[in-house]
Amino acid sequence: MSELPEMRASDTERERITERLREAVAEGRLSMDEFNERLDAAYRARTRGDLELLVNDLPETARGGSPSAAAGQAPQRWTDRIGGRATSQQAFALWGGFDRRGGWTVPRVFKAFALMGGGDLDLREANFEDREITVRCWSIMGRIDITVPPEVTVEVTGARVMGRFREEGGVEPRIDPAAPRIRIQGLALMGGVVVTRKRTKADRQRQKAEREQEARSQSRLSEGEDRRQLG
Repeated sequence: MSELPEMRASDTERERITERLREAVAEGRLSMDEFNERLDAAYRARTRGDLELLVNDLPETARGGSPSAAAGQAPQRWTDRIGGRATSQQAFALWGGFDRRGGWTVPRVFKAFALMGGGDLDLREANFEDREITVRCWSIMGRIDITVPPEVTVEVTGARVMGRFREEGGVEPRIDPAAPRIRIQGLALMGGVVVTRKRTKADRQRQKAEREQEARSQSRLSEGEDRRQLG
């Protein structure tokens, strides 16, 4: 008795695999070259088995993402990042610097002071003790840089004397109602407090992967239309 042929891959299954690949490159599990190679193979795959081979070396965490997370639509799940216990209450720099970044938890009120020094506060991957956060900065002949994700609401109300205290540069805001509201207060005296919106590296990789996939999809649609016209 002959074996039944393996089930052919559907467009929905193909899209599911490409979403897994996008998530994997965003997490750093695949390089862009590996992603491009597997993406091309996904479009060429004829059966379900061919598709599954492209992701069978990826852990479950890179397989279980929802379409919205893989596509970069609020992948951070703000509800899971609000309500934890603060891991740092303040930062101080005197002729030196301080740094807070990664998965630290920001308290309801965080105090930062830089005297003839500098500091970096990166909130892009941070957790938050509450939905309303106040960051109070005093920069005297120094500089404090605060990096926030595009989704949060930021209010900058600090004072400046022969210095800068403002939000400037960065990407356009993409306000998410579920994200925290961050108030930046304090004083810049012959120094600066600068707030900048930036995407995370994972978000940039995810968007790059999306653009490349969209370009490939458009190319394949054009090739299909050309073949129909010639036929």
